[in-house]
Amino acid sequence: MRGHRSFQISSLSEYKDALLDWSKDNQVVAWMDSNEHQDKYSSFEVILAIRRQTDKSVNEFKNIDEMQQTIDEKKDWLFGYFSYDIKNEIEDLCSNNFDGLDFPELYFFRPEKLIFINEGKLNFLYLEEFQHEVDADFAKIEALAQGKTATSNPEQSVHIKMRIHKDAYFEKAHKFLEHIHRGDIYEANFCQEFYAEDTIIAPLETYKNLNSISEPPFATYLKIGHNHLLCASPERYLKKQGQTVISQPIKGTAARGESVLQDEELQHKLEHDPKERAENIMITDLVRNDLSKSGLKGSVKVEELCKVYSFKQVHQMISTVTAKVPKNKNPFDLIKETFPMGSMTGAPKISAMKIIEELEETKRGLYSGTVGYFDPEGNFDFNVVIRSILYNAKRKYVSFSVGSAITSRSNPESEYQECLLKAKAMRSVLEGSQA
Repeated sequence: MRGHRSFQISSLSEYKDALLDWSKDNQVVAWMDSNEHQDKYSSFEVILAIRRQTDKSVNEFKNIDEMQQTIDEKKDWLFGYFSYDIKNEIEDLCSNNFDGLDFPELYFFRPEKLIFINEGKLNFLYLEEFQHEVDADFAKIEALAQGKTATSNPEQSVHIKMRIHKDAYFEKAHKFLEHIHRGDIYEANFCQEFYAEDTIIAPLETYKNLNSISEPPFATYLKIGHNHLLCASPERYLKKQGQTVISQPIKGTAARGESVLQDEELQHKLEHDPKERAENIMITDLVRNDLSKSGLKGSVKVEELCKVYSFKQVHQMISTVTAKVPKNKNPFDLIKETFPMGSMTGAPKISAMKIIEELEETKRGLYSGTVGYFDPEGNFDFNVVIRSILYNAKRKYVSFSVGSAITSRSNPESEYQECLLKAKAMRSVLEGSQA
């Protein structure tokens, strides 16, 4: 079905830039970059999946049943996303808020060409009808890598507006607190949109700039015709590797310091902050519960609890939960049992999502959804779509959203400042300022 060829490369960074530049003329592109972050569950440095055209052929999917059938029959790779609003198919929920982006609720494609970078090699996995193009494609990529000159950041200054202004944010935050004090929920992730209308940006160059500022482990550039996702996510939603399922929720954020001493103090403060730890533990318990729906008895484990990791922009508190599932477990059932991810919803999950819909102003769409892939064996890996810019080039609409967890200990001013901290990288890239 797919031929495999490998070529040794001399420079990871040069070939990454070359691959991205080489891919840009295709209509469908999925680029996933670990930015050299490595842990026990890492699979590759970079993966690029492309199709030349968007169309309604057998290689494009907008519902789960078609995807399931393709995985069962073709046993091939699928790349794409589930938007947050797929929750409405899984549960008795709705999404009626404003949507300026108009992305499909679900989109997956079977790539014609698939390229990995791993362990110093460029690996080509092309469908049979495209295997004769490998040598020519590698020659073009190599020429771009060897002739690479530094690219400047795009000169753009986008006027960003807020969907929810500060006073309205405080009012809504207090309403979340009222729900918590009544016992309706324990925690909810409250998100707000920043946006620009009648705006043109250079999506690929903007993604490169955003990625260079953040260098996260689950960075993604996704192009589907005129729809673009520029994602600098630090968070894994769910991975299936054989019978092992891994989720790594993030709850707890702190700024980086201006000196080593200040940075260490901020990291230590986050690690021991009772409110931040309570947030993380609540969501970790929710994830444990989600994984126990399919996990073999006694297999659900918290491998790491409230561990602080440092990224270029922020410190993050991350927990790692794993489970072992039956060999014949349907991968789509695992998604349905755990989606949307607890870190972007709250606890209890259904009640939190209903209140979120009531109090937020914008339909979340792909934001707080997930992007990733299924492999031929039914394994998969998906991120959480946060720290991301979404762009509909046809509508000339640019959007990014940020959120924070509201708990009984929340102070609305602190939550608002956390949102501004999370928005900093996306805003600086779009406005042309420094993060």
